[in-house]
Amino acid sequence: MPKISLARSLVETLPSGLTGLFNPWRDCCPHDASTNGPAEKLARLAHHLDCNPEFILAGEAPGYQGCRYSGIAFTSERLLGEGAIPRIPALTGRLSNRRLPFSEPSATIVWKTLYKLGIHERTILWNAMQLHPYRPDNLWSNRTPTPEEIRLGEPALRILIKTFPSAKIIAVGKKSEGLLREMNIPIAGSVRHPANGGATEFAVGLKGLM
Repeated sequence: MPKISLARSLVETLPSGLTGLFNPWRDCCPHDASTNGPAEKLARLAHHLDCNPEFILAGEAPGYQGCRYSGIAFTSERLLGEGAIPRIPALTGRLSNRRLPFSEPSATIVWKTLYKLGIHERTILWNAMQLHPYRPDNLWSNRTPTPEEIRLGEPALRILIKTFPSAKIIAVGKKSEGLLREMNIPIAGSVRHPANGGATEFAVGLKGLM
């Protein structure tokens, strides 16, 4: 399995079973499809990491429409079903038991931009904090992680940087930039988050950092 040892090393730094924090690669969600448990998400992450990246794009934290079910930052069930993610075969089944596959707007914009710039095979997507922060009363929600929760993502982030020392770390959004700087993670720059009308600025900013 490509990069499975790296994927395991990253995941082993992260806790599981914490209230309000979901670990996609170790925790089970009641809305996971029967063929999409932690092992499948870990295998998918290993495939995603199987490249020699020039760029590592780091967001803030996983969201319920994307990484919670896909196991990859800025990647949705719909994109995987379309076979749009490099190194990962198109899905033959579902990731969630939701009536329609989740489609995360930010994920769609990010991958569209990576393809347009020709760096889709040379980019890894990650998050400053890799656990999905949600409101305990609603699994399908996102919330801002606390400072204590954010620190949980630092060990994995440092492993990733050590593994790919020549890759440029790019913060996606001001929140991610702030978190990375608090961790004293050297970044090549930051780009506008693609959400809320930021698609054009995201694309222009990323092209400028290439």
